[in-house]
Order: sequence, then structure tokens, then C-alpha cells
Amino acid sequence: MSPKKNNIKDFFKALPKNMFSGFVVSLIALPLGLGLAMASDAPPIAGVIAAIVGGIVVSILGGSYVTISGPGNGLVGVLLVAIATLGLESAYVAIMCSGVLLLLLGFFRMGRLADFFPSSAIQGMLAAIGLIILGKQFHIMFAHKIKREETIDYLLEIPYTINDAIHYENKGLIFAALAGVISLAIMLFYSKIRNKYLQLIPAPMWIVILSIGFSYYFELGMHEPNPIAPEYMISGIPTIQEIIADLPIPDFSGIWSFSFWGSVFALTLISSIESLLSIKAVDKLDPEKRRSNVNRDLKALGLATIGSGLLGGLNVVTVIARSSVNVNNKASNRSSNFFHAIFLILFIGLFSTQLTRIPLPALMAILVYTGYKLASPNIITKIFSIGKEQLVIFFVTLIVTLKIGLITGIIAGVIATIVIHIIINKSVGLFIRNILKPNVLMYKETETQNSFYVSVKHFCSFLNYYRLKQRLEDVPEDQDVIVDFSMCEFVDHTVMENMHSYQELFKKRGGHFDVIGLDMHDTDSKHPFALRRMLPVPKIITNNLTRRQTSIESLAKDYNLNYNAQKKKDESFLNDFLFFNTKNINHIYNKLSHENNAIKLFDIEFSEGEFIAKEVVRSTMLHIQLNYAIPEFTLDREGFLEKVYAFAGFKDIPIENHSDFSKRFYLLGDNETEITEFFNDDVTHFFESNPYYHVESNGNSLLVFGKERLASVKEIKALFDFGKRLKNVVKSTRQ
Repeated sequence: MSPKKNNIKDFFKALPKNMFSGFVVSLIALPLGLGLAMASDAPPIAGVIAAIVGGIVVSILGGSYVTISGPGNGLVGVLLVAIATLGLESAYVAIMCSGVLLLLLGFFRMGRLADFFPSSAIQGMLAAIGLIILGKQFHIMFAHKIKREETIDYLLEIPYTINDAIHYENKGLIFAALAGVISLAIMLFYSKIRNKYLQLIPAPMWIVILSIGFSYYFELGMHEPNPIAPEYMISGIPTIQEIIADLPIPDFSGIWSFSFWGSVFALTLISSIESLLSIKAVDKLDPEKRRSNVNRDLKALGLATIGSGLLGGLNVVTVIARSSVNVNNKASNRSSNFFHAIFLILFIGLFSTQLTRIPLPALMAILVYTGYKLASPNIITKIFSIGKEQLVIFFVTLIVTLKIGLITGIIAGVIATIVIHIIINKSVGLFIRNILKPNVLMYKETETQNSFYVSVKHFCSFLNYYRLKQRLEDVPEDQDVIVDFSMCEFVDHTVMENMHSYQELFKKRGGHFDVIGLDMHDTDSKHPFALRRMLPVPKIITNNLTRRQTSIESLAKDYNLNYNAQKKKDESFLNDFLFFNTKNINHIYNKLSHENNAIKLFDIEFSEGEFIAKEVVRSTMLHIQLNYAIPEFTLDREGFLEKVYAFAGFKDIPIENHSDFSKRFYLLGDNETEITEFFNDDVTHFFESNPYYHVESNGNSLLVFGKERLASVKEIKALFDFGKRLKNVVKSTRQ
């Protein structure tokens, strides 16, 4: 669906609410920008500069609609290493170079970069980033600065820091630690206070307001200096004039070192992944149902990062938390991002001296809370519920990232995923043989102009998911899509998670997105995101119901039908149909039926040909049992092949006074007299006024199906309804 284009009138009409939303976001961006910069060992103002430059540049040149840009949580660890190893001036050069690479990623349309990483590996990387932030800032939150080599050492020191804080005798340190603890409590419990007026000011800004108020209380009310130890207060917030006058001088002396380019690539990787994941998430929240141009956004983020580095700021990324607040405050276009930057300029211009009244532990509490959210134990529980193998990938990425670095960690996660996929499938060949093969076929079905059918073959994992995504991105979300995995031997967790996202997106925007063909696949978990693999012997499959099967089960309850998902060899009722004369039926499954079995709908697997010519087909069919005899016939839609059949002696039976029916339908049968008698006005009009189906009679029952593929839930409903009405029409001809 094409995004709605706002004219000038609509833009100005929406300006007040976008201005207000930008103001609310700036209240979060200010303390976060200061905190993220200090957590990265950069000057506090560096984070605010990134938010200002990002807000202005991305709002003008970006391709998203309601996202907010600024410094990102994920870059703290990389920036720490870059600044420590390169020095601040060289780190600014690394930031600018990463901006150039982001710009190139946009120009080379590499917006699909995030799709090449397994979901569990990305979760592991984000959790590691969360632990890096939490581990290093927790001690400052308790007014206890320590210096350790590794993040794990910082985490192990947490109990000792808490113990030391309890036994502080220095009044300044006690007040500093109290500021951190109270600020953390505000972050933890603020969301539970459901007051719409109080909630207008976000929790981070309440921390800023209360901190400044506390300082003024002692200065003006008690006529005493701030009791918090001076070394735990923010210092060095420059005015706008000072920022412009003291622009950093880039140091290019280290650009040929390995550590420099290691930092550049790490900054680029994390920036692009964090931004692309955030854009994807915010698109789901957009009330106007628009789809962002991610490549254009990468270009804008690249330019903003270059500008930010020149001015002494951090990398600019798309940020999910601030973007969510933006959407929740009714932002409708990019101007809210612009206004968030303008308000930050006003804050720095008017209140730069007031910001030095904020204690460091209070800001670090905001980051400790952010780190905890990224590495919450709930994430581990969720990943374990998807599958034990996903937990292995998660922890491999997490541990390697903590011990070595972000790039090595994500590479280790990718390798672990590939190895686990090979072990699960007991085959290296499945991936080697098919990795370069095009495995996705999509076409628009002619019968229904707004329906797309996508067939996926061989395997579908994070390695080749981009092919499927490319096809799906071309489909407007208000139309119908059927993705068929019945010819796919293996579907991984990353793909399953993305299919779920597409289902939610299409449902929200008025379309239908159905995933079929997974009923033959096994899984070790009940979770809908669990990876799926096809087993050679259907009867030993122990998988839980797929989302499609769950929907069919719900449909059975709504229609008061019996549902049986099991695979059965009971196909004797199909033997007399002409369609199966040259086909071998393997089994039927997912059977829906009335109590008397008069109408039953089912999925079926059958094969055509033998040896190298053998083809396995899965389809959805409807069987109608009749209590009386009718002529044997086959009814199909008239097409080119049917016209060719006429030359081979297959005669289309005409129905008198129904020339339109004879043109549109191809009717075959041995007893022409009985057939023409059966196709009276009611029966003929019924077929003329309903969708096309293959309908076949064996004399005492009818077989009905649409296409030689599995049907979506929507198509199942239509087929069942067609069958019920057809039975009534046929019954009326015998009364």
C-alpha cells in the first residue's frame, strides 16, 4: 500500500501535535544523551550533539516517518574501546568513517543487512551490550568508581560495590549513592503510576527535575552546598557558543591501524543493525500504516553521523525507545524528530549551567535500567521456550561478545547457528547444494487479482531469507499472500519470527498473510517461532499444531465441525475419482467433517509419476457424500489446454440456453444426456455465479478443490461454504 502523501495543509494542521511530541521526546533525549556519552567516556555534550544533528538531518533527508534518531545504547561498548585505544580525536574520525560506510550501505541498497543475522544471535549481542552498560555503570550509580579489564569482572564486582555502599561513612558518597538508588527506583516503578498528567513528563526527565530541585533546595533553602560529592556531579557542559568555538580537530594519524578500522567496522555494524531493527519495529507502530524506505534512512543516518563526528558528537542511529514515545504522543511525520532537536538546542542554550547540578549516579541509573531491559532474564526464558538450540546460539554470541568483542561475537553466533542447523538436519549437502539456488517463486493468481502465491523450496534460513523478503516487500499489505513451505525441508527460527511479523502487519493493514505447508514439519517446541524441519516418515512427526492448524481448529469450533490433524491412510473414498486414476495417495490430514461425514474437507498428499519423474503434491480438497446417484462428470474452468483437448477427442458438453456457461466451463463425461439433464438452470446458474473450482462426480459423491496446493484458512472457509451450498443445489435437483 502506497504511503499517504501529506499536502501542505495537512502538514501545518498536524504541526502542533508533532511539536508537542518532539518536546516530550526531547525530555528523554537530554538525560539519555548525557548519560550515553559519559558511559562511552566521551564528553557529556557529545550525546546531545548526536541527537541534535540526527534530529535535523534525518528529519529532512530520511526515509522513515515517525522514528527518532540520536545516540544509541548498542554503541556504548564499541565507543568505550575506540576512545580508550584511539584517543578522543581519532575516535571522532572513526565515527565519521563509520558514517561514510553507512552512507555507502544506503547507496548500495544494503538495507537488508540485518536479515543476514540469526534472531537469537542478535538477541545475544543486544543482551551482551546490556550487560556491558549495566556492569560498567552500576558501580557509578552507587558512587563507587572502579577500573577493570573485562565486563565480566565488572559484573562480579557488583555485590562488593553494594556492600561498600552500605558501609559508606563519607556523607558526599552516601548522598551520591542515594541519588542513584532513588533514580533507579523511579525508572523501575514510574510506568506503574497510571496518571495521564504525571506521565506527560517521562521518568528520565523527572530524575533531571528532581536532581536540579534537590540542588537548589540546599543552595537557596538550606544555604548549604550540594551534599553530593563533587566528583560525582556532571561537569563541563559547554554553551552553544563554546561548542562552535571549540570544534574538535580530527586526528587522522591512526587511520592505518588495525584497531582503527576494527572500531569503524564495529560502529558501522552495530549502528546499521540497531537502526534497521528499530525502523522495522516502529513501522509496526505507525498508525498511518506506512512503510519506511530503509536505504534512504541509512543514507541520512550516515550523513548525520559524519556531521555529528565533525562537531564532536557520537554516532547517530534510529532509537526504538524514543521512537515509541514519539508514536505514543501522536506524532504523524518527521517534523517531530526535527522539533526534538530544536528543543534540545533550546535546553542547551538556556539551561546548560543547570545541567551541571545533575549527579552522575542519577544519570547512570537510567543506563543501568536500560542495560537490564536489554539483558532481562525474561529474554532467556523466551528464547528457551522457542527451542534449546536457540539458547545455545544466544549464549555463544553473548559470551564471545563479552570476552572478545561485538564483531567476533556476532560472527560466532552466525557460525554456531550454521553448525546447529547442519546437526539438526544431519546434512551439510542440503545447504551447500541449495545456497546459491533461487528458492522463491511468487506469482499473482489470475482468479483473484489481489492474491499472491509464494512457494519456497529447499531450505529457508537467515542465510537466504533475503530472497523471500524481497518478494514479500513488493506486495501491498492490504492484499492477500499465501506463503507455501510444503516444498521446503527446513525453516529456521529467524524466518518463522519474520513470518509472524508479516502476519501481524498484514492483519493490521487490512490484508491476509497465510503460511501453509508446515504441517509436515517437526519441531521440538510449542512456540510458533520454533524452527521446523521435514521428516521423511510422516507418522513419527510429533510436532505441535502450526499456526494454520490452530486456525483450522478454531474454525472447526465456530462451524461446529470435527477436526483431526493426524495423518491417515484412509483414502478409499477417493479411489473412484478420475483425478486419482494415475496418482498415488500417500495420506490425508487436517480433516474437517460433520458428524455424519457427509461433507469433509482435508489436506492431501499424493504423488505423480515415478523415479526421477516423481512429483509430490499437497492440496486441500472437499468431499461431498450423496445419498443418491448423479451422473459422472468433470467440470473445470475453460482454458487454453482444454481447447487443445478438443483436438484430441475430448468433447466439451454444451448446455443449451447457457452459452456463457459453455464458454467459461469445460464439462466432460460419458453420458451426455444424463449430464445435460443434471445441469439444469439452478445448477448452471450456481456455477456461473461462484468462484471457479475443479468439481468431479464419481456417481455418488463429489470432489471439489481449487488449486493443486494447500489452501489458506481464508480459502478453506470459502471452499467449505461453496461445498455446503453446492450440496443443497444438487439436492434440490433430485426433489
